[in-house]
Amino acid sequence: DADAAVHNLYSTGGAAVPAIQELYPEAIEDEEVSRPALKGLILSDENVLGELERIVHPLVAADRQNFIETSVSDIVLLDVPLLFETSGDKHMDAVACVDIDPETQRERVLQRSTMTEEQFKQILNKQLPNDVKCSQSDFVIRTDNLDHTKEQVANIIELIRKDYINA
Repeated sequence: DADAAVHNLYSTGGAAVPAIQELYPEAIEDEEVSRPALKGLILSDENVLGELERIVHPLVAADRQNFIETSVSDIVLLDVPLLFETSGDKHMDAVACVDIDPETQRERVLQRSTMTEEQFKQILNKQLPNDVKCSQSDFVIRTDNLDHTKEQVANIIELIRKDYINA
């Protein structure tokens, strides 16, 4: 989970804290990165996001690689929101994209988090459109219905075992 990896990198003792503190000391509170302070910096200066990505993306990639190398499963699943945007797809044997209509996606995100409509739009603007991500993926999972989603995932696992592991 790339978002969880970033959370760990920003926490006390996290690998990203020293580099962020050097560039943006005002973003550090109690020896960890303050997300609200970071959001404020990003909104006030368009260059901040690029600087942060240069720090964080390699650390997330290293965390991902460590997870893969230490896994004991025959299939490793990674949750990477910016997979295509960071060229992470080039390091995958197969990519599955979850898909839902835009309005349902918006409703789900706003219901389950403290995110505002504006923050949601900003996140979407940083990502490739979902139809593009789906077209570049090996598998597409429609998340319109939980039972249907589970069925699709089971079928994909079967295909991966057949076509990628036992090929």
